[in-house]
Amino acid sequence: MVALTYANIFTADIDRLADFYSGLFDLDEILESRSPIFRGFLTGGSSIGFSAPDAYDLLGLKEQKLPGDRVLLTFDVESEEMVRSLTAKAARLGASILKEPFTTYYGWFQSVLRDLDGNAFRINFHG
Repeated sequence: MVALTYANIFTADIDRLADFYSGLFDLDEILESRSPIFRGFLTGGSSIGFSAPDAYDLLGLKEQKLPGDRVLLTFDVESEEMVRSLTAKAARLGASILKEPFTTYYGWFQSVLRDLDGNAFRINFHG
């Protein structure tokens, strides 16, 4: 089986965005990986990282300039009530709510938001 180990988000302000997600979801930082261009956090079976623009050169990548959503992160939680409370907390921390908590056609209960940089993410309960 293949396992996703990291999802990384490029951002101009790694501390701001890392603090948003770690504060929202109470994530533990992987201190050994912290550097001026990276911060990483444990998220259960995988981790989430925040990379500064200098990481593009390090990885041999070029910054994408086209507008639009390319990635949608989904954070699973333990209950519908957690979806509701974390959605409200995210809004207090500066996120924009795109869709209030709702039941999907496939039976999940989730909300859809944008973080401080405008990246889309979901808070989800499988049921």
